[in-house]
Amino acid sequence: MAKTFFFYDLETSGLNPREDRIMQFAGQRTDMDFNPVGDPVNIYIKLNDDTIPSPYALLVTGITPQKTVEEGFTEAEFARMAYEEYFTPDTIAVGFNNIRFDDEFMRAILWRNFYDPYEWTWKDGRSRWDLLDVVRLTRALRPEGIEWPFTPEGAPTNRLELLTKLNGIEHENAHDALADVDALIAVTRLIKTNQPKLYEYLLEMRDKKKVMSLINLDDKKPFVYSSGRYDNQFNKTTVAFPVTAGRNNNVVVYDLRYDPTGFLNMSVDELKKHLYPTKEMRAQDGFTKLPAKELQYNRAPAVAPLGVLEQSDAWQKIDLDFETIEANRKKLIEAPHFVENLRSLFETASDFPAQTDPEARLYDGFLNDRDRIRVEAVRNCTVDKLADFHPEFQDDRLDDLLLHYKARSFPSSLSKDEMTTWEEWRTKRLTVQMKSFVASLQKLSQSSDMTADKQFVLEELGLWAEGIMPTDDVSD
Repeated sequence: MAKTFFFYDLETSGLNPREDRIMQFAGQRTDMDFNPVGDPVNIYIKLNDDTIPSPYALLVTGITPQKTVEEGFTEAEFARMAYEEYFTPDTIAVGFNNIRFDDEFMRAILWRNFYDPYEWTWKDGRSRWDLLDVVRLTRALRPEGIEWPFTPEGAPTNRLELLTKLNGIEHENAHDALADVDALIAVTRLIKTNQPKLYEYLLEMRDKKKVMSLINLDDKKPFVYSSGRYDNQFNKTTVAFPVTAGRNNNVVVYDLRYDPTGFLNMSVDELKKHLYPTKEMRAQDGFTKLPAKELQYNRAPAVAPLGVLEQSDAWQKIDLDFETIEANRKKLIEAPHFVENLRSLFETASDFPAQTDPEARLYDGFLNDRDRIRVEAVRNCTVDKLADFHPEFQDDRLDDLLLHYKARSFPSSLSKDEMTTWEEWRTKRLTVQMKSFVASLQKLSQSSDMTADKQFVLEELGLWAEGIMPTDDVSD
């Protein structure tokens, strides 16, 4: 099959993919020249009665929980549609900051609904690409032909709605998922038109094998790297150097913009403090955060060989020079003890705290082949069959996950004991959420820009929270 793009965007109930939920999903398939293939997708996903959305999130999107219940699909219905209709074989899934945000929400909803949370981005010719990092590298190295926005304070910014406005791209209703998809397609076309070589190169570099060929520990070479972790004043771009192995076969890289001398004799514990500094440490004169990070090969990083800086003023664009990076590279090469400390530091680091909730334990391990068969059987069950279906899972996450799956999308399949267990879990979850919800409402009550539309959203949200809070006796 021919490759196609599927540009997509989500609106969610909050920022945490382990706790919050997708409320709106929009997408458009195109061919490789951005011509539409099929109709656009713009749907809602029913918010379940175990979630109180963030008031701040809803004031941005304007989507109420009631609207999703009235017009939306269940999570189970949406998961099937996503897998069978949207992220099909040979599809390149594209978003704007999707790899760090939207893709994580997609993984979580697929996990909750008994689909493999990874296959939709790699199996049968599927892949993913993140235009935010493409925009960053284009701005840093090849900005010609595109107007680039700044904040009122004069700092560079790559917000999609500002980028579209400056370049004459229609983008009404920013933060509506479908409007953002249309804008993203237009920005992608803008980059391809004005910087076709860089565009084609970065499109190919979504393949992790090609990233590994450029950045590897057997043949260490400096490379150009754009990442949200890097300094905004340099357009989020630097020259980095691979120093040691990271977790999950990834690689730890060092930002050669910074002299490593001050870090070379630090212990692992001292390095950790500089990798995750406190507010007080950041405020100290002369403080420098440890300029090392883990690069994940499968996240389509915006990377390029050092040769892209050979263009006349490319080094100046990122405020670097070859002499600086070469001097810092040599210091790293001559400090194997520091490299070993970096390896130990990142080996013990964790992106996620330990979880007990099976829904939040997505990254605790892959399913074995036996459980994969049972997982497929679960999602193929009708509601009648689910009531009497008790697969013997080997993975201890799946029994509880099955109960939650049934409760959300097939509540009539629950036994009385299962309903009691579900209500106990739901009560605990909502009690925690209610505390932050009330605190947010109190802060918003002091806001001076509360329009009638915003007030309506908050009133609807208040009614939602009141309506889903459990009664004292969950056994009734």
